Amino acid sequence: MKLIILDRDGVINEDSDNYIKSPEEFIPIPGSIDAIARLHRAGYRIAVATNQSGIARGYFDIEMLNRMHEKLLRLLQAQGGQIDGIFYCPHGPEDNCACRKPKPGLLQEIHKRFNVNMSRVYAVGDSLRDLQAAQAIGARPILVQTGKGERTIKQGDGLGGIPIYKDLATFVDELLAQE
Repeated sequence: MKLIILDRDGVINEDSDNYIKSPEEFIPIPGSIDAIARLHRAGYRIAVATNQSGIARGYFDIEMLNRMHEKLLRLLQAQGGQIDGIFYCPHGPEDNCACRKPKPGLLQEIHKRFNVNMSRVYAVGDSLRDLQAAQAIGARPILVQTGKGERTIKQGDGLGGIPIYKDLATFVDELLAQE
């Protein structure tokens, strides 16, 4: 089985330091929906692993998060794509949970669900914590420059040997061209 793990905010949709709090604020990054649909058509299973501390902070609730994800799934379905699982951490940074990236809890859940060799799984993110979670479980981290990607590159820590792409669509173009 071919599996790819995607962070959400900053990889699939535009990110905001003020949080994405509603379906109206959930705006796909140009090319991301098509890229996910192309992955699906090429036989990849797609999982999303996303920190959603806006829930713990009271900015939105689970029902609103579900509405955002329903919008994502509708957009994908319209292009012939799908996501096979959305895994999220609702906790805040101070909760010290096992699922908030950079800890690998979400990715461990994905591993259990899909039972795949993680050394063959790409994990695409825009922040150092996404990359660290991928490394902690033995997945192959990929950094995109969208979202917080440029900020992550400027910080420069922990990026040795990690491939960097302009955006999700550019990564998918290269990945599918290699097959």
